[in-house]
Amino acid sequence: MELQLIEVLSEESNIREVRMLKLYHCPNARSMRSLWLLYELNIDFELVEMPFDQKYTRSPEYLSVHPLGRVPCLVHNQTTLYESGAICQYLCEIFDKEDKLGRSIGHKEHAEWLQWLHYAETVAVHGASLVQQNIIIAEELRSPVVIKLESRRLEKSIEVLNNHLNGRDYLLESGFSAVDTAVGYSIHMGSMFIKISEYKNVVSYYNKLKNRKAFRKSLPKDVNDPLEEIEV
Repeated sequence: MELQLIEVLSEESNIREVRMLKLYHCPNARSMRSLWLLYELNIDFELVEMPFDQKYTRSPEYLSVHPLGRVPCLVHNQTTLYESGAICQYLCEIFDKEDKLGRSIGHKEHAEWLQWLHYAETVAVHGASLVQQNIIIAEELRSPVVIKLESRRLEKSIEVLNNHLNGRDYLLESGFSAVDTAVGYSIHMGSMFIKISEYKNVVSYYNKLKNRKAFRKSLPKDVNDPLEEIEV
């Protein structure tokens, strides 16, 4: 079995810094965060895209790279990272020395940047549970109680974002950053299970993100109308 290798090249890249940079990715999985950020950074990397199928993610070939058989997995020279939050922070530290997308130690927004980077997982964990309950688990084993509980938790996490985004275009006052790719993905997946149209600030924010070229490039190729805006 062979994994599909897609070589992604940018026009402007520091070859000495990149050397070997490879992302293992399944469409629509959390690895979309990492893929989106790599496109925003506009650096050279190799993309290994796998179907969301244990035949690939649990193959001996992939388990030798990531022992849990999950995505994302980033390999940079001799460094291997599994967690999307860690990957985001690492990519910004290595490839974004000017803090265009990251906020390094000493930057006035560093603490807030870290907060929203990890808040992305607060949102995503409820979305992931709903994916399990609505898609992956056999229908006869699904729990209406769990679905209701996780939907409410997801709504509450979106409500917090909605309040924070009042009067803001992006999560940080200074503008778009890497944490918007992390949280934006969580909203993207969460919108499959709850009506985010009730959260006007989130809708406005999400529509801005969806119009970014890097976001569109990170979407699965079979997604219909990725630029179709959600109505408030």
